[in-house]
Amino acid sequence: MVKLDAKIPSGPLAEKWTNYKAHQNLVNPANKRKLDIIVVGTGLAGASAAASFGELGFNVKVFCIHDSPRRAHSIAAQGGINAAKNYPNDGDSVYRLFYDTIKGGDYRAREANVYRLAEVSNSIIDQCVAQGVPFAREYGGLLDNRSFGGAQVSRTFYARGQTGQQLLLGAYSALSKEVGSGSVQLYTRRDMMDLVMVNGRARGVIMRNLITGAIERHAAHAVVLATGGYGNVFFLSTNAMASNSSVIWKAYRKGAFFGNPSFTQIHPTCIPVHGDYQSKLTLMSESLRNDGRIWVPKSLEDAEKIRKGQLKPTDLTEDARDYYLERRYPAFGNLVPRDVASRAAKERCDAGFGVGSTGLAVYLDFADAINRLGKHVIEARYGNLFQMYEKITDENPYETPMMIYPAVHYTMGGIWVDYELQTTIPGLFAAGEANFSDHGANRLGASALMQGLSDGYFVLPYTMQNYLADQIGVPRFKTESAEFEQAEKETRERINTLLNIKGKNTVDSYHRKLGLIMWDYVGMGRNKEGLEKAIGMIREIRADFWQNVIVPGTNEQVNPELEKALRVADFLELGELMARDALIREESCGGHFREEYQTPEGEALRNDTAFNFVAAWEFTGQENEPVLHKEPLQYEFVEVKQRNYK
Repeated sequence: MVKLDAKIPSGPLAEKWTNYKAHQNLVNPANKRKLDIIVVGTGLAGASAAASFGELGFNVKVFCIHDSPRRAHSIAAQGGINAAKNYPNDGDSVYRLFYDTIKGGDYRAREANVYRLAEVSNSIIDQCVAQGVPFAREYGGLLDNRSFGGAQVSRTFYARGQTGQQLLLGAYSALSKEVGSGSVQLYTRRDMMDLVMVNGRARGVIMRNLITGAIERHAAHAVVLATGGYGNVFFLSTNAMASNSSVIWKAYRKGAFFGNPSFTQIHPTCIPVHGDYQSKLTLMSESLRNDGRIWVPKSLEDAEKIRKGQLKPTDLTEDARDYYLERRYPAFGNLVPRDVASRAAKERCDAGFGVGSTGLAVYLDFADAINRLGKHVIEARYGNLFQMYEKITDENPYETPMMIYPAVHYTMGGIWVDYELQTTIPGLFAAGEANFSDHGANRLGASALMQGLSDGYFVLPYTMQNYLADQIGVPRFKTESAEFEQAEKETRERINTLLNIKGKNTVDSYHRKLGLIMWDYVGMGRNKEGLEKAIGMIREIRADFWQNVIVPGTNEQVNPELEKALRVADFLELGELMARDALIREESCGGHFREEYQTPEGEALRNDTAFNFVAAWEFTGQENEPVLHKEPLQYEFVEVKQRNYK
């Protein structure tokens, strides 16, 4: 039986990472050339890891689902990246960034990992500046900072509303340098079909060429998964359509435990759903909450008139508006964490105060900021975001308040990893959103980019060497072995099964049904009855999928329907695990809100006695129930208490 070992170094919190690096095993330059590493995914975590491994001298293969790493979904991150530089001199520190992150995650993250994240955050900014990332600067020349939810200091570095894109271009340039030098081989338009294990260790992958359909075998001494999160299980989310959970799900089925699958984040500032034929939702950056004020009408009558088009939001005077976040959380106001802001918006809309034609929207208003600072200042800070909003909604946000509503955005759960970012499968590592490690039950804004680059630039280069140090005598693996043969055989059988069902229902029809179940029962509000119902409904849909789905075309060509079918088949399994995980966690914490467990004020009510653990699920077979393992969370350096943003 696998025993969870987080491998947390001993010693004071601020010295753990330093002590680890001082005593880790190393690989000398000549031996690095004997070792091969596979990296799956070329977003911020994958690109930075592959570039770092190549620069160190390892032989690296990196796989990209797109035609270029520049298309990774990391580009969609708009608002910024956190670091504890304390340039504004407003009281920030590494410890405060650590504490805000632990508190923001509602005390469900591992202390040592989070402190390391805060500790290396400053190095990330230095690295990116050296790469030429055009961060915004103040008049005096220092990098500018702005505020984000869950903090009372300004620690978020940004490049207008394009921070993710600019950071990815920096990582891509570092990766391109290594590709040019020959240390990294880049494979584009590849989708990972399976993980290959030899003698209990991760030793390779099976890939499908998305252009030709060819099935390929690739071997290495270690494998890194950096393929992002699983928000698209909800069908409608802010994720790109190519974002999927298939890679980490394949790892789960091969023995990598899945950590906290129910911990999903609902982002409060998304453009509301506006039709039945949408395939995704659009995020409006959290940075907008720096200058935008969120409100709904105070009276049900005004809200009804606005929904019917009889009133405009600009018709309402100040005393007719309810700035409900400022009212409920005066210390943080509009900058409360995402889970808090999302639930507050849902509460107002459920109570009948929502706006827009559906009543599922609230206002994000910049009138005060424009009057105070001038339109030119707001335009300089958020101009591209305002332009994007106007293109989608055909409304000018400089003149009319934006309409926003919560939507699925990020997944804090993922493959369970130890302090070294290694999974329960030796030689298999997970980085960025693909792992569960740093955010607990809720991620603070501007921390996703921080984690991805932390893992790739400053953690994996050390921990990977520690793992590979005793592998220098292991010869390169031949892909003709029985393990590769079996993995490819199973991949081909799965593809052929899907193509030969020839049913009557489209892949999208199943994905939409699953998404509705997930949103209704495993979304912002969850309860025992709904979760049990969801598990039954998902099983029914999954059984029908394998009987009645239609996947046109063949495997010997570009076939997006086959790609979608492979992903939805995995979503239909993952959705059940998410509901199961939410069902056993009989408490509310962060983004996991069980309606049975809340304070009299409607806030999340944790049960630290019974549920202060990481839920790590083990796959035991297609028809068997997964086994729950628990990693107790030890808090030695922070006081665990009810979150308070008032």
